[in-house]
Amino acid sequence: MLNSTRKILTVSLLSLSLAGVASSALAETKWEKTHPRRDQVNDRLANQNARIKTEVKEGELTKGQAANLHKQDRQIRTEEKLMASQNGGHITKQEQKTLNQQENAVSKEIGK
Repeated sequence: MLNSTRKILTVSLLSLSLAGVASSALAETKWEKTHPRRDQVNDRLANQNARIKTEVKEGELTKGQAANLHKQDRQIRTEEKLMASQNGGHITKQEQKTLNQQENAVSKEIGK
């Protein structure tokens, strides 16, 4: 009886621990909450980076094409950082729109 109670307690504690770790991994960071427009732009850039890598692996893009797309994404990221540095760490809605338009152009090239 004592052995089975320990097992139940151990399993329960492990479950609670895993649930806590999983929920904290899904929670937004303070940076994401205070810079949601920058977070959105940077999440898109990260997604595009992954898409480029996948397209190269699948043979849909050459390494040269991928290098050019990565270069364009780096330029967008640099522009985003510059915009944020001029606005107290934030970007405006219009700046976000401009960056998203640039990302859209690169995205279309990835999916060709």
